[in-house]
Parts: sequence; C-alpha cells; structure tokens
Amino acid sequence: MKLVVVSAGLSVPSSTRLLADRLAAATAGRTSAEIQVVELRDLAVEIAHNFTNGFPGRSLAAALDAVTEADGLIVVTPVFSASYSGLFKSFFDVLEKDALAGKPVLIAATGGSARHSLVLEHALRPLFAYLRAVVVPTGVYAASEDWGAEGLPERIERAADELAALMTGLTATKPAAKAKPDDFEVVPFADQLAALSRPSPSGV
Repeated sequence: MKLVVVSAGLSVPSSTRLLADRLAAATAGRTSAEIQVVELRDLAVEIAHNFTNGFPGRSLAAALDAVTEADGLIVVTPVFSASYSGLFKSFFDVLEKDALAGKPVLIAATGGSARHSLVLEHALRPLFAYLRAVVVPTGVYAASEDWGAEGLPERIERAADELAALMTGLTATKPAAKAKPDDFEVVPFADQLAALSRPSPSGV
C-alpha cells in the first residue's frame, strides 16, 4: 500500500511540511503504508515549463506518476490570499484529469491566523471534489497558535483514522458478483418496443 504526501510549503523548515509529516505518520501507523513525499517547492520550475511546452520534466513526471498510483493522498498547502497557493494549484492542473477519480484524499492547510481555517471548505474541498477524489470528512487546518496547543493532535488522529479506513477499504478484496439466476431472460429493448406496437388480440 502506498501513501503519497504532497506538500506545497516554500520555506525550510516549513510548518506545512511539519503538518504533512504528522498526518502521514498517523496514517501510516494505521495502514503500514509506504510513504512518499512530493515537495512541490523542488518542482516549481518543471511545473512552469510543463505549462509552456506541454511536457513534464523527469522529476515532475515521477511525482505525477506517484500521485496517480497512490492508494491514498495527503495534500497540504500554505494559505495565500485566503486560498491555496498558486504552486499547489498548478501541480494539480498538470495532473491527468482522471488521475484522482475515486482516490482517498486528506486535505490540510497551514496559515498565520485561525481566520483562514475555512480555506479547507471553500477552496480545497471543492477542488478535489471537482477532480472526483474521495475527500475524508475531517480536514486539518493549523494556525500558528495551534502548534503545541490542544485540539490539533486530536484533529490529526481523527483525519488519519478516516483516511486509513478509506485506504484499507478500497484495497480489500471485493466480493464476487452474484450470478444471475439460470431462468432469468434478458429481452432486448427493440423486441420490447416491437411487442408494444403490435395490435392487441381484441383489436382495441
């Protein structure tokens, strides 16, 4: 099982990467998943070139493949102008349009103020719903004052529980489809229409 973490933090060290690592550790502890981290900061130039020439560079292509093949995703962005960062959005803009369909995704963000916590609901959740991902109910936002305070560890654990449940559920063996009864006959739709067009025996 593979868990891919997409971090859009720009600084080193980064609170965005710190939150991503805590979410990944909590999820991996519940699934024994292999973790791979994609640092978008290192891919910024290749993402820009992809927009202008239509081809991903080697590192970007590897990151896109990792996201596409993952059993689950954790995506974390810093907040810029009350939304996700441009680098974060650009990465998902160059991803194949069906790459996230049905994939479990945990959304998270970091910011300087708790006032930006709604970025999860008005920006991140709609983006991944549009990409047809399965977004876990609990998103995790960490403001500067949340680090070391009560509440954040509990939100991380709850979100990790939800992502792990989706990942293990989707990779479990699916039950075999029920066989149709032997006496069940499928009548082609054209035959059904022809039968309706025939006059009734009474001539009515």
